[in-house]
Amino acid sequence: MKLMRILQHFMTGQLAVRRSFPATALTAIEQAIQQSEAHHSGEICFAIEASLNTASLLRKQTARERAIEVFSQLRVWDTEKNNGVLIYLLLADRDVEIIADRGIHAKVSDQEWETICQMMESFFRQQQFETGIIEGIRAIDVYLHKHFPLDRKKESNEISNEPVIL
Repeated sequence: MKLMRILQHFMTGQLAVRRSFPATALTAIEQAIQQSEAHHSGEICFAIEASLNTASLLRKQTARERAIEVFSQLRVWDTEKNNGVLIYLLLADRDVEIIADRGIHAKVSDQEWETICQMMESFFRQQQFETGIIEGIRAIDVYLHKHFPLDRKKESNEISNEPVIL
């Protein structure tokens, strides 16, 4: 167990989320998701978590493992075409994970998802959180548009576009 990671998680709270993602940034991200989904039939969800709880830290839970839990909790997997994509940010670790449902994951390689994560993380290192997420949404949009073009029969937004703060 790394003491520095535990300390970082204890020191990162909701204030850090509000500082990194003020209301204007959350609104811009929500609009970016809405604009993206106007071009394809996929669903994008963005979730931010300040830090892991003590039990998760003690069992050495990774950001990836937590992202998979959040993917399930937020029901991103529950889309008609299995084309939901979760962008999960664990702020304390500055770690971004993309979890894609089986419909889109079968068409996009792990390396392609990882490249998008690394691009977003490079923006985060420069304290450009809003830009990093919006650029990530744009990169994901390319794959969703290619593999799940807009379906005019799509009547509803299956997953809310509003960023989720855990």
